Amino acid sequence: MHDIMTKINNSTIQHGLRNNRIYLMHLNKKDVPEIIFELDDLAKKNSYTKIFAKIPYSSLRAFLKNGFGIEATIPHFFQGKEDCIFASKYFDVKRSCTNNADLNKKVLENAFMKVKLPLEGENVFLDNAFLFRKSVPGDALQMTKLYSQVFDSYPFPIFDPQYIKQTMISNVIYFGIWKESELIALSSCEMDLENKNVEMTDFAVHPEYRGYNFSYFLLTQMNKEMQKLQFKTAYTIARSISYGMNATFAKSGYTFSGTLVNNTQIGGKIEDMNVWYKSLQ
Repeated sequence: MHDIMTKINNSTIQHGLRNNRIYLMHLNKKDVPEIIFELDDLAKKNSYTKIFAKIPYSSLRAFLKNGFGIEATIPHFFQGKEDCIFASKYFDVKRSCTNNADLNKKVLENAFMKVKLPLEGENVFLDNAFLFRKSVPGDALQMTKLYSQVFDSYPFPIFDPQYIKQTMISNVIYFGIWKESELIALSSCEMDLENKNVEMTDFAVHPEYRGYNFSYFLLTQMNKEMQKLQFKTAYTIARSISYGMNATFAKSGYTFSGTLVNNTQIGGKIEDMNVWYKSLQ
């Protein structure tokens, strides 16, 4: 059972036992500061161990005053103007402490080395044996099959074809690579149309096709597409222990912003996540 998305007044949250947290996904400034106390009450009622909030800088003081701390920052996130703060509050000391500090450090060191390599647009090719295109609703079954081959668990219901179709008609563009009729790589742009930012997410490569730099190719195409659509800021929330994904974003010119500790149920357990961002202007 996935965590549910719902509203508190004019703001959108996701919460549930799967991630054992509340995620304040979209904050309406009019709800501050009252929403902070409602989030606290909901967390205590359900014994959640973390509240994770994505908020504009102008609302930060109220959250800091009520026990939140800053884990990452993205400049010019809201309409290319106001910064975004990823702020968290913990209700369990154990959850506030990473279990992978040494590995996280090694992954980031490896990623930072990739910054010295060619940036996007250089040496990015797809062999003629493969086909790249945007996904359509008719691909939903193939997409969920690939996601289930790659992930043991995921914070959103990407194993459900109806969910995939629903997101396609709202605010998500999926990009895929095929080998003949088989979908072998996939990613998505989750667009915030109002605030002109976009999350580069849902990367999955079939286990038999690792090492082809498909994620890097997909991200390059995604960056170009979002620039055409005049989005201002791109970002991702990547698994902190993934050498491949962190290196991909570093090589593509993204800036590391911080680590969200014990944040997301993915790959079968709750993991740390790294935030990376890039200006598309």
